[in-house]
Order: sequence, then structure tokens, then C-alpha cells
Amino acid sequence: MTDAHLAPSCSSPTPKEEARLWEVVEQAWARLGPEPAALRRALLDRDPDNDEDVNLYAIDTWLEPFLTALREMCLGLSGPELVALDRVVERKLYDIDRADIHEATDGSDDGFLYARGYIVAMGREFYEAVQANPRLAVLDADCEEFCYFFAHLYEERFGGWPESRSGISRESVSNPSGWPKE
Repeated sequence: MTDAHLAPSCSSPTPKEEARLWEVVEQAWARLGPEPAALRRALLDRDPDNDEDVNLYAIDTWLEPFLTALREMCLGLSGPELVALDRVVERKLYDIDRADIHEATDGSDDGFLYARGYIVAMGREFYEAVQANPRLAVLDADCEEFCYFFAHLYEERFGGWPESRSGISRESVSNPSGWPKE
């Protein structure tokens, strides 16, 4: 691996890198048409105290087509671009690594990581809504592939694992501020 493929040495992605992640996520969803858009909107707009009117898992059938569309969009990205996107995902997963969100999603450590992958994969609006109101998170939601999506693309294209140099981990219970000591 050459230095050209390494991310700059900093702990947080830039606002431009964050905007790029949300842009590619939204573009991938947009390629799928109005049905998943309506399902994502219903997921976001629902009353978390009354989920009876919303099929919380209807969007799940669209996750694989979303990931395929995202993959197609990202195949031409450079190493540094993939590292930057991976670093943003890592930061987003870390930032929602919180006990209150875990309580809403349930699951093991791995299950909680995959639930957080789902939250980020649903896009910026859903991510920010769950950050503000963890009860909007979906019980047992799962998008495992998104957790390391850009890292895997990087590995396929360049033969090694990207180094984000962020100093954080996307793994569950790694964000000390999200898990207050009792």
C-alpha cells in the first residue's frame, strides 16, 4: 500500500467528507425509485410509541438493491476517496454507539453494530433523528454489510485493509461517552 492510499492523520472526517458520504447514500437510494423512498419516509415519520401502522421491516427487502447500487456508484472511486468514506462511516457508527440506542435496537455486540449500520445506511435524516430520539431506532434492524462497506471495496481494489488513522473503533461499546458507568 502506498502513502497515497492513506487517510490524513486526524480523528474526525471533514465536513466535505461527511457531505460526500450522505450524498452517495442518497444517490444510491434514489436509483431505486419511489417505493423505498416512501418506506424510508414512513420509517422516519412514524410515532415510535405506535408502530402498528408502519411495517418497520418493509425497507429490508430494499437493502440488497441499495448496497448493489452503492457498490456500482463507488467502483471508480480512488483509494483516498474510499478511505475517506470508510472513515466517515466509522465515525458515524462510533457516535451512535450509545446505551440508549442499544436499548432501542437490542442485540449482541455484533447485532448492535449491524443495527447501527442500518441506521447509517438509511441516510442522514434517519441517522440524525435516531441520534436525537433513540426510540426511533428499529428493534433488531440489521445492515451488517454497510458497517465495513467502503473498507471491503478498498480491500477488493487495492489488496489491503484501509487505515483510517482515526483512533476510534466502530465496534460496539467502544465509545466511552455513550456508555455511562453505573
